[in-house]
Amino acid sequence: MAHVTPDVGSTRGRVAELGLLRAEAERGPGDKATEAQRAKGKLTARERIGLLLDEGSFHEVEQLRRHRATGFGLEAKRPYTDGVITGWGTVHGRTVFVYAHDFRIFGGALGEAHAAKIHKIMDMAVSAGAPLVSLNDGAGARIQEGVSALAGYGGIFRRNTRASGVIPQISVMLGPCAGGAAYAPALTDFVFMVRDTSQMFITGPDVVQAVTGEQISQNGLGGADVHAEVSGVAHFVHDDEPTCLEEVRYLLSLLPANNRENPPAADPADPVDRRAEALLDLVPADGNRSYDMRRVIEEIVDEGEYLEVHERWATNIICALARLGGQVVGLVANQPASLAGVLDIEASEKAARFVRMCDAFNVPIVTLLDVPGFLPGVEQEHGGIIRHGAKLLYAYCDATVPRVSVVLRKAYGGAYIVMDSQSIGADLTFAWPTNEIAVMGAEGAANVIFRRQIAEADDPEVMRARLVKEYKAELMHPYYAAERGLVDDVIDPARTRAVLASALAALRTKHADLPSRKHGNPPQ
Repeated sequence: MAHVTPDVGSTRGRVAELGLLRAEAERGPGDKATEAQRAKGKLTARERIGLLLDEGSFHEVEQLRRHRATGFGLEAKRPYTDGVITGWGTVHGRTVFVYAHDFRIFGGALGEAHAAKIHKIMDMAVSAGAPLVSLNDGAGARIQEGVSALAGYGGIFRRNTRASGVIPQISVMLGPCAGGAAYAPALTDFVFMVRDTSQMFITGPDVVQAVTGEQISQNGLGGADVHAEVSGVAHFVHDDEPTCLEEVRYLLSLLPANNRENPPAADPADPVDRRAEALLDLVPADGNRSYDMRRVIEEIVDEGEYLEVHERWATNIICALARLGGQVVGLVANQPASLAGVLDIEASEKAARFVRMCDAFNVPIVTLLDVPGFLPGVEQEHGGIIRHGAKLLYAYCDATVPRVSVVLRKAYGGAYIVMDSQSIGADLTFAWPTNEIAVMGAEGAANVIFRRQIAEADDPEVMRARLVKEYKAELMHPYYAAERGLVDDVIDPARTRAVLASALAALRTKHADLPSRKHGNPPQ
């Protein structure tokens, strides 16, 4: 570590000394450590901050902080920043607070001073009412500092929890994140990962092998693809850091600074009253035929642009942020192209979490229904589909933001109710002329209701077909729900965009009075 002899006889000398110290802090541990970082395909912490924030907007906090630990050789190594860079800047001109682990210093491991810097910037973010982005690339707790490091993580977790639903919290995984350190990202609103270079796990491959005998690589255990497709821990995955950080900037452009503000509006280049004629052909009237709900979303939202959350996990439901008439909306939609769009354990959890996020940050919710029901099976029942499905039901019932739903085609049974039906508080419900809202499909209903008649018929199949047709005509025609006030209007599919935009505009000043309570107790 280079030392500077100050010129105590002049202010100019002191300023020169300060410049040398800042230069040393910004340079970091040296070229060798930087080369090692780049050899792993990773950028440095300052390069990452430069990509995340608007050019020249970063203001660093506690740049000259150093640890005060002794023993195990630490007293001889006291680098500035202590392995984490903290501060604030702007993204698209709006204030954002950030901290970034510097893996070149102590492997980005967290010690007492390191944690204190993070605590301070987290507190500042909440006080200022501005988003917090963490750029994670650290080896966990600094073992040499013992329990002080663990206490530092506790302070982060407590602040993550207190900030939840108050300011957007975004975790960007750009390297390893092991042990208790993995819980901080898990407590935030969104997790980004970079393929091949970032991993998250509680116990690493060596421990897994020692305890269970299973052999697995770091990426196989906790890599980006695993968390995007299997565990659902990662909301977004990208191939490289620049693309990942650009997507973080895009996400921030769709979120408010805090829970007291609305998401930022934009001037729509796409006419709000544009007819989406393609919708007349995209969705087959035959409920047994599949289609891609993403194409429906593209026709409805501004310029066909949306940001899908958890794109590769629980693919039978789609959760996305987009703009409609320049206003940000959250979209929840069944996906008939995956498992026919049924609700199961993972889809229920995914949608429930998204609905709660939208409600926390004043994002109106649009629900597009084409759901045949909940996925049947022993595995689902034993896995707690009742409990997990109730999470989605609770999230919708608890949400106070504007809620508008559209029934495109099938809407059967409990799944219809759970997917923001009017009976659980949707402000407005629309339906296409192809809708089928019922307790169950006509075939299943006929088999239950007319079981004896079918069994006693000379030709059971002919009898079944006739009774199915009668049931559909009587109880599943497109206007049955509208006649009973369960649907506010049956609309031309091509006008869906205009209808939704008008409905959301009318609901923009919606206010909901809530009962006095400490908090609810949702199903877990």
